[in-house]
Amino acid sequence: MRDEFIRNGFVKIEGAVPRELVDECRAILWRDTGCDPGDPATWTRPVVRLGDYAQEPFRGAANTPVLHEAFDLLVGPGRWLPRGSLGTFPVRFPSPQEPGDDGWHIEASFPGDPGDYMTWRVNVASKGRALLMLFLFSDVGEDDAPTRIRVGSHLDVPPLLAPAGEDGMTFPQISGLAVAASGHRPVTYATGRAGDVYLCHPFLVHAAQPHHGTEPRFMAQPPLHPREPFTLERPAASPVEEAILLGLG
Repeated sequence: MRDEFIRNGFVKIEGAVPRELVDECRAILWRDTGCDPGDPATWTRPVVRLGDYAQEPFRGAANTPVLHEAFDLLVGPGRWLPRGSLGTFPVRFPSPQEPGDDGWHIEASFPGDPGDYMTWRVNVASKGRALLMLFLFSDVGEDDAPTRIRVGSHLDVPPLLAPAGEDGMTFPQISGLAVAASGHRPVTYATGRAGDVYLCHPFLVHAAQPHHGTEPRFMAQPPLHPREPFTLERPAASPVEEAILLGLG
């Protein structure tokens, strides 16, 4: 897992969340979409964004033993904070409409203006974010709007961020540079079964896409927060830091 994460920028943990928890969570999400699972005529929007979910099934899904073991391996024992929720859910429905949110980018990790995500920032030490996580709460095939991933693109980002120092860059600034720098990378898709989880490097370049399948896609994409800042000292203390140092050469 360690070498795969450093090389590709992500690992897939199959069956990380038990199916009974997945089903319980998805039932709550269906209710909150306002749509009828059995009536596609009610699926009128390409994306429905649902707010933060901190109920017990979601907390349980975020904190399974297999995930905690993976967090220890990738970030370091005691160096990450357990999640109390699973954040927001972009629920994607089959639709001929463009979703309007499918551009390539990396995630920002610490606030500029807390109320304006476009001013959020990223620095070379990935302040505020230890991992990007993709939790599948439905089966996702290649037609079901799986997240697109540029394999190895996390290695293209550290040299872009290093000159900006501790302050880093805003989300639009670094995303534009990262997308340009990683255009040569092969693309794969975050497909899998409900309960699978992708653990991704914070600098991984990724994108949404339109849904061309038949069943809605339910996914959470929360960050894993660090308990302490990454130091980027050699030798690296974790695979996340090792990948940043590898990108820096």
